[in-house]
Amino acid sequence: MLRAKRWIAFTAIALSCTPGAQAADPIRIGFIGSLTGPLSALSTDMKDGFNLALKQKGGKLGGVDTVVAYGDDQANPDAGKQVYERMAKSENVDIITGMAFTNVMLAVAPTAFKDKIFFVNSNAGPKELAGASCNYYYFNPTWHTSALSEAAGRFATQKGYKRIFVIAPNYQAGREHAEGFEKEYKGEIAGRARNKVGQLDFSVEIGQIRAAQPDAVFFALWGPMAINFVKQFNQAGLSKKIDLVTPGFAVDADTLPALGDAAVGIYNTSQWSPDLPNTVNKRFVEDFEKEFKRPASSYASQGYEVGLLLDAAIRESKGKYKDDKVLHDAIMSAKYESVRGYFKFSSNQNATQHIYLRQVVKNEKGNLTNKTVSSTPVYADQSDPYVGECKLAAK
Repeated sequence: MLRAKRWIAFTAIALSCTPGAQAADPIRIGFIGSLTGPLSALSTDMKDGFNLALKQKGGKLGGVDTVVAYGDDQANPDAGKQVYERMAKSENVDIITGMAFTNVMLAVAPTAFKDKIFFVNSNAGPKELAGASCNYYYFNPTWHTSALSEAAGRFATQKGYKRIFVIAPNYQAGREHAEGFEKEYKGEIAGRARNKVGQLDFSVEIGQIRAAQPDAVFFALWGPMAINFVKQFNQAGLSKKIDLVTPGFAVDADTLPALGDAAVGIYNTSQWSPDLPNTVNKRFVEDFEKEFKRPASSYASQGYEVGLLLDAAIRESKGKYKDDKVLHDAIMSAKYESVRGYFKFSSNQNATQHIYLRQVVKNEKGNLTNKTVSSTPVYADQSDPYVGECKLAAK
């Protein structure tokens, strides 16, 4: 199916205007992210990672003139839908990406699918879009929401923790993280806490942890929530006898400067690490820090990866990137070198990949960073558990 769309300028940036290079028919991408507010660091990192890939490709994904429009969803589903509507109707986008939060994704996705606009995820994807609500127009090259937490559960079992306290925010993604951890952890759950999204005072939860006396705490928090929880946990003296285990996003480049020494030693799981020894990752880490004057994070690697994926897919389309079937098949079969190493799409168009165990350490310069504990993944060849529910998988 060919898509013929009108073009009206909005907040779009033409990243290449070279004459003769399909300038009249560029690929149009809408980046929708939480670009303001207390959680904006996540989307900003994804945006910067994506733009770095674009810059390295000379502003042309797959050799094609590329136009990117940016919109702020404010981490709000209604705002996200409004931004999407503007992009679909006025920006004539072919592809959307960038959303950091599952509640926004789930609000936008049904309309995008109805409009037959490709949604290439750059952050954790909700289980619905991997399972029963999977869609021809949805690709998730990053990770399903509970992926890193499932790997953390495996590690906790292997480590021999007998009793673990679980804390996660009381909304869909938080609950999926907790469920994923408990699915893979074979010990006893010493207690559970569900905090409010954006909560910064964890005195009640820390009191519950102290009373439960677990061997370790699994926490699925991010941004300011992660920073405040870890600091308050340390200030309470609990770090001397209770280990912390978390998905990698809690103790990544965006939070480590604020966490300081309180983060040292925390075990975390991720599909990516700055020290993964492949050529593409080394270039990404070096170029990102040179371009943005800060270390690369997992979120930045995910935005960068979307850029690499789309570059390979658009090139593979051989100029037919406005044809839905051609573009779909090109994304599904895209061949490129990934910053995380091994990666492929499962039949439900979600990522299959390795998840690694990392630990926060100080490097030779005295700076906080994550180091892979072993080159052997803690969860090898991981695909999401919802693939059997996806009708695409049955085709």
